[in-house]
Amino acid sequence: MVTLARAAVLVAALAAAAAGADAEEPLKVGAVLEVSGPFASIARQIENGMRLYLMRNGETVSGRKVELIVKDATGAQPEIAKRLVQELITRDKVDFIVGFGLTPNALAAAPVVTEAKIPTIIMNAAASVIVSKSPYMARVSMTLPQVTMPIAQWAANNNIRRVYTLVADYGPGLDAEATFKKYFTAAGGQIIGEVRTPLKNPDFAPFVQRIKDAQPEAVFIFLPAGEQGIAFMKEYRQRGLADAGIRLIGTGDVVEDDILEAIGDAALGAITTHHYSAAHDSPRNREYVKAYTDAFKIRPNFMSVAGYDGMAVVYEVTRRLNGRIDAERAMEIIKGMRIDSPRGSIMIDPATRDVVQDVYVRRVEKRDGALYNIEFDRISNVKDPEH
Repeated sequence: MVTLARAAVLVAALAAAAAGADAEEPLKVGAVLEVSGPFASIARQIENGMRLYLMRNGETVSGRKVELIVKDATGAQPEIAKRLVQELITRDKVDFIVGFGLTPNALAAAPVVTEAKIPTIIMNAAASVIVSKSPYMARVSMTLPQVTMPIAQWAANNNIRRVYTLVADYGPGLDAEATFKKYFTAAGGQIIGEVRTPLKNPDFAPFVQRIKDAQPEAVFIFLPAGEQGIAFMKEYRQRGLADAGIRLIGTGDVVEDDILEAIGDAALGAITTHHYSAAHDSPRNREYVKAYTDAFKIRPNFMSVAGYDGMAVVYEVTRRLNGRIDAERAMEIIKGMRIDSPRGSIMIDPATRDVVQDVYVRRVEKRDGALYNIEFDRISNVKDPEH
């Protein structure tokens, strides 16, 4: 005969055993990235950042081995991205969804992760609207308005009055264009022309010639990081815009660290505002850059840092939930979370679930024979101005 006391002990033992079994199951993190196609360099940097975090912090958290499952969206392919998220949730049974180099793919995922209630960390996609589309999304990267507002204000404060804008014709590009125009014209500047380039396979030559003919004092540019930045910068130099005194200003994507050497001296003098440079002068970043370059033999950029910090969020949530992931509790933990990042201290805004961070004004310079974005000014604790 089993006494009530013995029954209670038995129930407790079974519960403990079940909890132990759950804790031993892998912590599955599903990443949707543009691994192949024209934006592959974005995916490479994000994935490298995630894997470096695992290498430096161990592949087990709260008794659960971390399993990173990477799916290839192949480019700006929202239908593919949506299907991959569905597969990760229903087939792979992931605890977290992460990644998203491009805005269309992140937006496609929003209704899926909302219905499934899966905590989701945006690691690059930068249109302001993204996290508002799901209460289960938070962002550790940036928004385009967040890094565009400072360059608009810097330009106006540094005697640039007439600007031509060129942006990629999709969500982040339109955000950047609208934000630059809003803050630049409010400070007395004039937009003398604007152009939106196709997201796929743009030919920059006619656009660059049109800008040169308009004779602005500067051209403001936003293009997705990677091949497009290289192509534009080379046209900018070859068609003599720099020699004509037309300055290049923009967000950091066009001269991000991963492509500076491919651009070459054509990038010299470009002024951008962004939240990370491999040349950021702090002990934490120097350690990060060394560990990254030792591991992957390339220079880290801002996307790698978002991958790294995104995994820091996953680990912290898992620790605080003792390995048992509950979506509602996870999102409450994420709200207001602070992270000591290689870029500096960042916080997830508890009201918007978007990142709050310092934004730096940088100039492309040559240091020890290599090109870097050298920071010379800082705007502290910048929020997305659209929220």
